[in-house]
Amino acid sequence: MQDYKPWGKLVSINLHECDFDKLSNPEMIKAFVVEIIVKIGMKAHGEIQIDRFGYGELEGYSAMHFIETSSITVHCDEVGRRCFVDIFSCKDFDEKKAEKFSEHFFGAKGTMATTLVR
Repeated sequence: MQDYKPWGKLVSINLHECDFDKLSNPEMIKAFVVEIIVKIGMKAHGEIQIDRFGYGELEGYSAMHFIETSSITVHCDEVGRRCFVDIFSCKDFDEKKAEKFSEHFFGAKGTMATTLVR
């Protein structure tokens, strides 16, 4: 493993106390995905998938978009006013920029991000 060369990076961004109107609006979620792709220097591949599913307190919107180097997923928790963003890419990107943009876009009052190199 001493010669191991990472293939990619995953950043998981947890956003807390988000703007409910953004978490519950599929057009806003779609706009977020489109904008973050540009902000971190990626290129979209195909069409964004967004759907509302689940039941009770687990019902909410999720979105997924392939990028040329992997994918971006978003899961919105309207009840808890939380949003979870995962970005995996084999092309390097600025995870702090992704975190700050996500925090600002969703109006979060708190964030926590974890980065995993794979």
